[in-house]
Order: sequence, then structure tokens, then C-alpha cells
Amino acid sequence: MNPGQRHRARHFAMQALYQWEITKELASVIEEQFLEDQPVDDKTDKEYLHQLIVGTITHIDEIDKTYKPYLNSRSIEDLDMVDKSILRLATYELLFQSADVPYRVIINEAILLAKDFAAQDSHKFVNGVLDKVVKNMQLKEVESDKQ
Repeated sequence: MNPGQRHRARHFAMQALYQWEITKELASVIEEQFLEDQPVDDKTDKEYLHQLIVGTITHIDEIDKTYKPYLNSRSIEDLDMVDKSILRLATYELLFQSADVPYRVIINEAILLAKDFAAQDSHKFVNGVLDKVVKNMQLKEVESDKQ
């Protein structure tokens, strides 16, 4: 695993999720169109890109349910589509990839995406939401260990 290749995979996955939010096409269709239209090359972890796109879209309800309580009275429908795509991508990684990727890396990558693509202070919002998601996940883990 090359961190630069994973970063590019997240970069493209966020864009694909944005496209999915607009079109609601099947994950396979979005991925196929995206791979045809974007400069996805050997500098990108294509397998991870596939996992991110398909995994996020497949688990969208669970993902939205996970970060929704931390939106500070905003509704998911009112979120900027870029912010929503970043939150969904990072939450997917936190829920399903955290055995392979440390949560700090996931949050840092989400912040970088927000700085690159979202409104000026969106990275602070994204960081705050994801930080709360991680704390809640850790709390649940501790509670399950006690049982």
C-alpha cells in the first residue's frame, strides 16, 4: 500500500460519490463512467478506489445513520454535497476499513479533501463530525469489551 496511491483513490472516490449523489446511478455504472472519464492511472490504488465507491454506496444508510447525530442540528439534506460526499467516504472507512487504516489517517485525509474541494471552513466541520464519530465508535467498543 502506497499512501499517495490511497490518497488519489480517496480523491477520485469523493468525486464519484458526488456524481452518485446527483445521478443515483448504480455503483457499478458510476465506477465505470468515472474510470472512463477521469485520469485514474497507476498512481492510484484502483482496488481501494473500487472498495470506496462500491462500499460507500452499498452501505449508505448505515453510514448516514452513523454521522447524522453529529451534524449540529443540520439535516443531511441541507449539507453541501461535497461535505456530504467527504463525510460518507470517511465514515465508510471508519466503519469498514479501520482495521487496515488508522482513524487519524482517515480523518486527516477527509480534512485534506475538504480543503481541496469544499467551502473555506468546511474542513473544520468535517473534522468535528468525524472526531465525534470516532469517539462514539471507541465508546461502543469499550462497552462491548466489558460485556
